[in-house]
Amino acid sequence: MNINKLKHKAKTLQPVIRIGKNGLNENVHKEIKKLLKKRKLIKIKILNNCPVDKNSLIEEILKKSKSNLISRIGNIFSIHRN
Repeated sequence: MNINKLKHKAKTLQPVIRIGKNGLNENVHKEIKKLLKKRKLIKIKILNNCPVDKNSLIEEILKKSKSNLISRIGNIFSIHRN
């Protein structure tokens, strides 16, 4: 699927993961991997009370989940994995 189709599909999604004051822990990584395996395309929201830098958080998620960033608008981003 090309990037434009994925962006269009991601617009209609609601965030399925919310990362807050506890940041990114092992349980969140497991949940992201499980959802990516099932859905292929997910949307994640970083809450304002998250203590970690948002850019480094997104990079860590992409690296650990072996996924690609599809879109990012503010604190909400979509990732995809084949």
